Amino acid sequence: MKKLDGIRDVFKHTKRRRITAIFCPRCGSPKIQLAGSLEVWLTPKQYLCSECGYHGILVMELEPTEETTEHADKEENETIDSKEGEKSP
Repeated sequence: MKKLDGIRDVFKHTKRRRITAIFCPRCGSPKIQLAGSLEVWLTPKQYLCSECGYHGILVMELEPTEETTEHADKEENETIDSKEGEKSP
């Protein structure tokens, strides 16, 4: 049973990764996508930039800081509250 408690602690304290925006490392464009549908299956993900033609496995990711995450959550809650206010008669 102690083994299960240790595993639970590991999962409880593991940082959850959110979906992040990706950008081309050459030109900084957000117009970058997977080069093919089978790229992930056996090989590393290959990305293709439609702006500059970059083709490779490296991309830049923009992770939100705690401040921006809190700000986004606050705005989302305000939006939900205002929509609920519009629905009430």
